[in-house]
Amino acid sequence: MILTMDVGNTNIKTALFDGTEMKQYWRLSTSKSSTSDEYGLKLCALFEHEGYKLSDVEGIVMSSVVPTINFTLEHMCKNYFHMAPMIVAPGIRTGINLKYENPRELGSDRIANAVATQAEYGGPSIFIDFGTATTFGAIDADGAFLGGCICPGIKLTSEALVSGTAKLPRFELVRPESVISRTTVTNLQSGVINGYIGQIDYLVRKFREELKAPDALVVATGGMAVIVAEENGIIDKLDGILTLKGLRILYERNR
Repeated sequence: MILTMDVGNTNIKTALFDGTEMKQYWRLSTSKSSTSDEYGLKLCALFEHEGYKLSDVEGIVMSSVVPTINFTLEHMCKNYFHMAPMIVAPGIRTGINLKYENPRELGSDRIANAVATQAEYGGPSIFIDFGTATTFGAIDADGAFLGGCICPGIKLTSEALVSGTAKLPRFELVRPESVISRTTVTNLQSGVINGYIGQIDYLVRKFREELKAPDALVVATGGMAVIVAEENGIIDKLDGILTLKGLRILYERNR
């Protein structure tokens, strides 16, 4: 089986694949202070809880947007799984045409998302990853990755609003019943959530215009995708493990 690890700023998403079938999925908090042993013991406990052994893993592939944690996780893999992980980095064979001006600047999670979107859904299509940052990518009709855009995630936006003002309170990311709201908290919820949905809707429309594909499929992944998916007509497919699927495909193409 193959262990995939997507290291994000907030969470580490990891899944165990047997061929193309995902057998198990877990999320760990990304902690720069945790040691390799702490991560190793957490995975040991998760594997044991689901009836798997670490020795069931024959390969590990990892993408990371947190460079400071990479050494710790590589050390964990060597100590607990007795193998080095395959790292998604410049030079890896992707199997798709990356039309980025400098592919070395491209985040490994975006590479994995592009690979999975092209393999599973084809093109023209748009993928959106709702993480700490919200990242967009475009796949053209020939299956090439054209590029995309990056904007703040909804949690980052709400935290910046509260921390950058003196009197506004912290609030739960729940959509209020109406856009015109009558309390400070619901005003904040309405502005942040509805404004965020409006931003996504606008960007999707502009992507489709530039792709010259008004019906381009929109695939969404990431924890906050559900908020936008509730609005009809923006998201076509919710795929919570899109990045991990891409990592599995990358492993197969480079093993």
